[in-house]
Amino acid sequence: MTLPANDNRAERARSLPRPAATIGLLAPALAVVGVLFGGGLALGLVQSLGYLPAAGMSALSADHFARVLADPDFFKSLAFTFYLALASTLVALAVGVAAALALNRLAGRSRAIQFIFQIPLTVPHLVIAIAVAFLLAPSGLLARGLQGLGLLPSGVAFPLLVNDPWGVGIMAAYVWKEVPFIALMVLAVLQSSGAELLEVGRTLKADRWQRFRYITLPIIFPSLGAAGLIVFAYTFGAFEIPYLLGQTYPMMLPVWAYKAYSDVDLLARPEGIAAGLVIAGVVTAAVALAQGLTQAARRRGAVL
Repeated sequence: MTLPANDNRAERARSLPRPAATIGLLAPALAVVGVLFGGGLALGLVQSLGYLPAAGMSALSADHFARVLADPDFFKSLAFTFYLALASTLVALAVGVAAALALNRLAGRSRAIQFIFQIPLTVPHLVIAIAVAFLLAPSGLLARGLQGLGLLPSGVAFPLLVNDPWGVGIMAAYVWKEVPFIALMVLAVLQSSGAELLEVGRTLKADRWQRFRYITLPIIFPSLGAAGLIVFAYTFGAFEIPYLLGQTYPMMLPVWAYKAYSDVDLLARPEGIAAGLVIAGVVTAAVALAQGLTQAARRRGAVL
């Protein structure tokens, strides 16, 4: 008897080793991603090396990377980007863990609270940036509200929180957007781990801080680290929020790369692409670390 074609394919897939079967199933999607993403990176690398026929440049050279790495403005933008990405990630992690612990206690009482907390995930980052500008600008809602209550003599006395040298507006937008993402990732781990270990800690007279430090934190750490690295990778490479809420100098590195790429002088375009490749390298490293922590979290979950 001849098996149907679908059964034949299923039988062949089962007979293959697991990694080979997985790669075979993912091959169509990987091919599309490889052509689009890999092709874009390859084209960017070639152009960053000076191959830009439209500007009369056809010789490959690393001079553009050298000029970027020798530019003091590049390193100021790089340091500013690291500072904002790291600070935003740490604040979002702290607030996200606190929110996840609160949601874990309230989830059994009301699912509506968890649903409301998921709403910011559907809002684009650009909308969050505009909302922060309307809220924290010297003429924004917060300044006007304080002025109406008599707590502020005028809008001029309101501290500069948008387009400020410390990036407070950028940080506020990222924290606002990323806290729900982190909280829901941690909440999923808390709900799947159960409360047995915490009950053991209470039985052994451990206080709340000791239960968090020795029980809860080791359980959520792999997922928390993966979420933090994902947030860091995004905030390091994102463009729209620092473009709207950031200062003109020093700029975050994605804005610096965009300015160089869109310069009227086509000779500056390879330098902008080179800066973009530096961003891509940092983001790729963060995503690889996040993947490693995610795998560690899965292995830990299997052990538990």
